[in-house]
Amino acid sequence: MGSEPKIQESILYEIWQKQNFNSPIKIDDNNDIVIIDKGNRNDNAPGPDFKNARIRIGNLTYVGDVEIDIDYSDWKSHGHNIDNKYNSVILHVTLINKNRHSYVYTRNGRKVPSICLSDIIHNETIEKLINSIKDVKNETIGLLKCRETNYLVPFDLKEKFLIQLGIDRFNKKCKRIYERLKELQFLRELNIKEPVVTYELTSQFHEREFKHSDFANKEVWQQLFYELVFEALGYSKNKVPMATLAQYADIEFLKKIEKDGVIIQKYEATLFFVSGLINSNSNPNNLESKKYLETILLHWNSVKPFYDRKYMNESQWHFFRLRPQNFPTIRIAAGARILNEIINNDMIGVIAKKIAEIHNLKVLINSLRSLFVIKSDGYWKNHYVFDQPAKGEIKYFVGAIRADEIVINVVLPYFALYFEIFGNKDLSKKIMKIYSIYEQKSENQIITEIGTILCMNEHINRTILSQGMIDLFRSFCSKSKCLECEIGKIAFN
Repeated sequence: MGSEPKIQESILYEIWQKQNFNSPIKIDDNNDIVIIDKGNRNDNAPGPDFKNARIRIGNLTYVGDVEIDIDYSDWKSHGHNIDNKYNSVILHVTLINKNRHSYVYTRNGRKVPSICLSDIIHNETIEKLINSIKDVKNETIGLLKCRETNYLVPFDLKEKFLIQLGIDRFNKKCKRIYERLKELQFLRELNIKEPVVTYELTSQFHEREFKHSDFANKEVWQQLFYELVFEALGYSKNKVPMATLAQYADIEFLKKIEKDGVIIQKYEATLFFVSGLINSNSNPNNLESKKYLETILLHWNSVKPFYDRKYMNESQWHFFRLRPQNFPTIRIAAGARILNEIINNDMIGVIAKKIAEIHNLKVLINSLRSLFVIKSDGYWKNHYVFDQPAKGEIKYFVGAIRADEIVINVVLPYFALYFEIFGNKDLSKKIMKIYSIYEQKSENQIITEIGTILCMNEHINRTILSQGMIDLFRSFCSKSKCLECEIGKIAFN
């Protein structure tokens, strides 16, 4: 590329998200790299720039993170090579690589391919992106192009368009859940334990036509629900580590734990020790914490002999810029109690029965929400982090707002798929009716600001519209696709 322009990494993030490359991506042995999923932007939390990406190199599919740097040398100069947070990186992307190095190495010694954008994009592409970002700050909601003109668009048209986007977003969630369901079933058949940094999804998987009878195993559905609920409990910054925790301490292992009067405490101990947030070498400063550590260590030692999987590291968890209520410690405490309902009280069957038998949809919504409102108890009633007492009592591990998020993002799409697979189309349609009337309090800044800009702030509690607003922003506004948007077509005519 001649002389490289002085640009910020944010420009490279745009290039990565657009994937507008002019030639195939190769590594030194001429294997093509195929980007299956570019991953989710990691906006604020420490660690790699894109999380949960999927790439294929030759016949292998890799699942993990992507780190993007200006220069190849930044991998070491930024300390990524000695930081545990970068152990799950599967691809290193740079703009400049003068010595044409093909790999970097993680702290755990794993070899990671490094590709150079200058090999697969033109100078003009970068220059256009620089100019477009100067003209329109896409990530700033307050500068949406139609801010001053969308009042010209009739309310009915806005509502109709947002409803359709809300349905599209719901269907995308169902599709994502179905893909994970197929993957779990396939891995079960091959007896592959998760999680691992890499595994191969063979052509047998990609070409296979799954039948409804393939999904008769109850444990696969439990594992899927467990992963989805934990991911939702993780909020934005701890989604990936919470889902990873659910894959490490999986249902198969948890069912080996003897059921007794302290089963919840055993689940809690397991989750905290596997997560790396508490370890046997901890040295608490106060009596209450010492007693708690002794208790959960006793529980953990009783189940540890059955555990043959990996452990997480404390560095994988994020506390920075989070409200204490959203700390992963509190969410894990909640997760232990939900796990007990999933494994020992047939939570999936209970929810299915409620959906089938409660005909008043508003009553049904309240009943579903109440299942995920978790009152605090025990040690974590007075602690946000281990060995540091909270200033006040914590009333709920999961409150009504977070319970709504779980119902909307997990329960409804999960059971829409569940009923569809098992041939109950009436109940699948009932799920969509629930989704269409669901109302929730929103803490989402995108929803709040989009609602205000569209003069629809009185309607942001209606879930199907608020979900549509998120999809509107991500699919159209943030990408400046104004003339492809039904609102933009009129606002700019």
